[in-house]
Amino acid sequence: MRALVVSDIHGNLHALEAVLGVAQDHAGGGFDQVWNLGDVVGYGARPNEVIDLLRPMATIHVRGNHDRVCCGLTSSQGFNPVAAQAAAWTRLHLRPDNREWLRAVPMGPIRASDRAMCAHGSPLHEDQYIASMRDAWTPLQRMETEITFFGHTHVQGGFSQRAHDWAEDRPVYAEPRGNTTEYVTQAVPPGSRHLINPGAVGQPRDGDWRAAFAIYDDVLEEVTFFRTPYDVAAAQAAIREAQLPERLALRLSTGS
Repeated sequence: MRALVVSDIHGNLHALEAVLGVAQDHAGGGFDQVWNLGDVVGYGARPNEVIDLLRPMATIHVRGNHDRVCCGLTSSQGFNPVAAQAAAWTRLHLRPDNREWLRAVPMGPIRASDRAMCAHGSPLHEDQYIASMRDAWTPLQRMETEITFFGHTHVQGGFSQRAHDWAEDRPVYAEPRGNTTEYVTQAVPPGSRHLINPGAVGQPRDGDWRAAFAIYDDVLEEVTFFRTPYDVAAAQAAIREAQLPERLALRLSTGS
């Protein structure tokens, strides 16, 4: 089984369409399932189109904090002003059926396979950020499966543990921030434990503007990280047309 793992699309239809095209054409057979780790909406200008595309395709959906706020389950208290403004715009523009669908998306973690679970922030709490080994230490020991896929930080990579060895895993690309699709494969053998972030499809924050995602192959026991270019100018134009904050358009060019 090959699972396409996506997270933090944030209403960026152009990035999602690029990811799906690359994932389907990737040597090795494309993908059999789609696992969505949350934050489908918020920030970007195409929330309905993203939901319409992803909703019937994904086998697993986990809600994110922006999903929760944009559909009205919780308030935007705690969001920065730009995020709060984008959430208010998204809530106003979501179709009623998509708003109700978001309200029904379950909280993670959700078991995806014998070895893997899906979460948004952490297997221990949906809003927890795992950004360092200090953050990862307890979840790695307490999670119920050997692998947890998570998002929330918008940073591709993860953390692993095997016996007494602990590691921070970041894919290294030949041309970071380049204009080509690149991928890096990481083994996830039985007996090892991994927290794996596929990166953000729609708003990367690790210095690489390209859309990020991963493919998990449970037969080969490996995860392949990808970065792929997309039409950033079109995504920025949509944000400006919607009169969302300019910061949301500018950051797409830098991955910050």
